[in-house]
Amino acid sequence: MKLVVFSIGYHLPHPANGVTVPSGTGLEDLVDLAVEVERLGFDAYGIGERHGRPFLAASPAVLLAAVAVRTSGIRLMTTVTVLSAMDPVRAAEDFATLDNLSGGRLELVIGKGNDPGLLSLFGIYDAELWDRLAENYALLRRLWTEQEVHWAGRFRTPLHGATVTPRPFQEHIRIWHGSATSFRSADLAARYGDPLFTANGSQPMEKYRVLVDHYRERWEHYGRAPGDAVVGAGAVFHVARTSQQAREQYRPIYTSLTGTAAARRNQSPFQTLDDAIRHGPLLVGSPQQIIEKVHQAHQAYGNQLLGLTVDGLPPSERRESLELFAADVAPVLRRELPDALSWHRGST
Repeated sequence: MKLVVFSIGYHLPHPANGVTVPSGTGLEDLVDLAVEVERLGFDAYGIGERHGRPFLAASPAVLLAAVAVRTSGIRLMTTVTVLSAMDPVRAAEDFATLDNLSGGRLELVIGKGNDPGLLSLFGIYDAELWDRLAENYALLRRLWTEQEVHWAGRFRTPLHGATVTPRPFQEHIRIWHGSATSFRSADLAARYGDPLFTANGSQPMEKYRVLVDHYRERWEHYGRAPGDAVVGAGAVFHVARTSQQAREQYRPIYTSLTGTAAARRNQSPFQTLDDAIRHGPLLVGSPQQIIEKVHQAHQAYGNQLLGLTVDGLPPSERRESLELFAADVAPVLRRELPDALSWHRGST
C-alpha cells in the first residue's frame, strides 16, 4: 500500500496555549513537514486547496514547488486542487511547471471543491460547479496531450490553435478524482479511466464504501477491466503508544477542527471523538488499532493508497505520531497490503 501524508493547511490556535503562529511560519511548516515525511520513508506528500479562514493552502502549486526544491524523490500530490474554479489554461501551465521543477513527481488530484467561501471568492454559482469541473477537466487533458488545441465551451473564451508551455515532464501525469461522497466525481473518474481518491473523513465508512462501489460499477460500465481500477482513501490520523494516550492528545484537536465552518459544512453525524473513532474512519489509537482499522477500510474499499492528514497536531506530537507510524505501522501495511502502483520518479 502506498502511504501519503497530506495537509489542507489548517491555521488554528495551538490547542494548549491558544497562540496562532504567523502565516509565514505556518507556510514554512507545511514545507518542513514534507521534508520530514520524505525522511521517514512515506511515498508521497500532498497539499489540498482551501480558501479563506482558517486555511493557508490556497495555492498547492506554489507550496508544492517549494517542497520540490527541498525534497528529491517523494511524490507530490494536490489533495485536492479545485479545478472547477480554475482556468484550465492556467492550471495546465502551473502544474506542468511544477512537474518539471520536481523532475516528474506530480500526482494531480482534482475536485469540485467544498469551501464555504468558494463561490463568492470566485464569482461562480453552486449549480455550475459540476459542469465547470467536467468542462475544465476535458480541456486540461487536451492541453497536455495536443500541440494545437481548438476548443469552445460554456465557461471561458474559445481557443484557436493554443499550445501551452512548458509541456509536462512526465509523458502522462496521473490524475486522480477527489470525492467526499459524490457519485458525479466517481463517474467522471471512471469515464476517463482515472483513479478515485475518496476523502474518507467525516462520514460513516459505509458512505465511502458505497461511493467506491459505484466507481467500480461505472468503471466496468465504460468497458474497463475490473482489476485496473485504482482507489485511494484519506483519513484523519494520530497514533500514540496507547489508545488512551492517542485519544487524550487528539481530543482538543478534534474539538478545534470540528468547530470550524468548513467542518460544519460537511454535516458529520458524529458528536464526539469516541463516536467518530468507533463508527467512522478516524484513525486515532495505538499502532495495532491503526493497523486493524486500515485493514477494515481496505476490505471495504480495496484501496491501493492511504492518505493521512495530521492537521491540527502540535509539531512535537505530529513528529512523534509520524515516527511511530513509520516504525510500527507502515512496514506491516506494506507487507500485508501490497499494491501495483508504480511510483518511481517520473513514473506514470
